[in-house]
Amino acid sequence: MSELIPKHGGYRKLKSFQVAQLVYDVTVRFCNRYIDRRSRTHDQMVQAARSGVQNIAEGSQASATSKKMELKLTQVARASLEELKLDYEDFLRQRGLAQWERDNPLRQALIDQRCRTADEVAAWVVKVVKKSGQCGQDGRCGQIRKPSTASMASTLSTRIYPELSANAALTLLTVACSLLDRQVERLAQDFETQGGFTERLYRVRSAKRRRQGQ
Repeated sequence: MSELIPKHGGYRKLKSFQVAQLVYDVTVRFCNRYIDRRSRTHDQMVQAARSGVQNIAEGSQASATSKKMELKLTQVARASLEELKLDYEDFLRQRGLAQWERDNPLRQALIDQRCRTADEVAAWVVKVVKKSGQCGQDGRCGQIRKPSTASMASTLSTRIYPELSANAALTLLTVACSLLDRQVERLAQDFETQGGFTERLYRVRSAKRRRQGQ
């Protein structure tokens, strides 16, 4: 790359992009299973998740000629994921399902899994259910309660799996949003100290004039 057009577009290596993409895949899977596909909520959640991914990528690509645009698009990605967080929280609240507290050990347990695909997240949810039985209303799954055989399948499908799946998505969203917050802060600092394309163009032109004048 030239001095004027620096290296750019390496968004696939960004941790924020990788986690946001995982959130998108998890959200598509979640919505297809638990949200009516004909509902507006289904489309809004999927589009919010997609917006997070696409704007990170577009911002990274735009960084070659506009640090300001990169910063703006990264902030749009962050806002889209915040919107998605609210949708998951609404899903839990409206169904009387528990939202994990910050100190719930399952949050860190999921983060420590370093899941790379939606299949791996789903497998983790199944593993938690098999290991711990039904979760308590406080969202902690360490309390094993044996339901009757007749009600077990219904309870799993209407409460346990949706609750765990939504909380898993919220945990991943928390990670993605935290990464984007730090990314936005770094981009703002870089823009403040280094400027954008206009400043870079001025430096390149000035250097060229100095060389020609020698």
